[in-house]
Amino acid sequence: MKYNIAGIIVDMNIRYPRLRRQSEAYVYTGTAPANVNINLSEEFYDEKLSENPHLDYEMIEYIWMGSEFYNALIHFNGMLLHSSCVVYNNEAYLFSAPCGTGKSTHTQIWLKRFNGAYILNDDKPAVKLTEKGVYAYGTPFSGKTNQNVNAGVPIKGICILERGEKNSIEPASADEALFSILNQTVRPPEENSMDKMLSTLDTVLKSVPVYKLRCNMSLEAAETAYNGMNV
Repeated sequence: MKYNIAGIIVDMNIRYPRLRRQSEAYVYTGTAPANVNINLSEEFYDEKLSENPHLDYEMIEYIWMGSEFYNALIHFNGMLLHSSCVVYNNEAYLFSAPCGTGKSTHTQIWLKRFNGAYILNDDKPAVKLTEKGVYAYGTPFSGKTNQNVNAGVPIKGICILERGEKNSIEPASADEALFSILNQTVRPPEENSMDKMLSTLDTVLKSVPVYKLRCNMSLEAAETAYNGMNV
């Protein structure tokens, strides 16, 4: 079956309920040919299960089909950013950090503080260069939750999130922005794919402001982040 994910027509051979359920909003019924084909073989499932006995076939499909998509995305002027993306007033705000830092906790505070805010993708939004600018897209691959929306939204800012007792936000240095994002994206082993990803990242960093946010879990944390990115 074909799906439209971040403006890319993807033919995915989905076998298990989780990914099928999370992909329902992305089903493509048009006649355009697929840009990307993803079909994991039975041997692949078995191999990954032997390497990862704590997983089941459903999770193997969910993880590795997502991996295949994000590797393909690189060749469509896009990239993965491991982050939680919240949308408010039709602008996307991405909060990126290592697992366990509190990205999802922070964006949930936005939902409480700002009426009409929603989660575009809670773990792996697609960041893509478009004719209108740099956009964030929902995808079916949203980590531990199913919080994702099939939409593309212009990016207002990216925050490198850290825990802190007090809330503060400041522009990230060029090195902080570069290395933090590199650590939270796919870095393909193929040289041409890596060159393409770095070119996309260079444009993103020139087009989208990146901030460093230290925050606690109060409603004020969302206010600090929003105000700091809307000076």
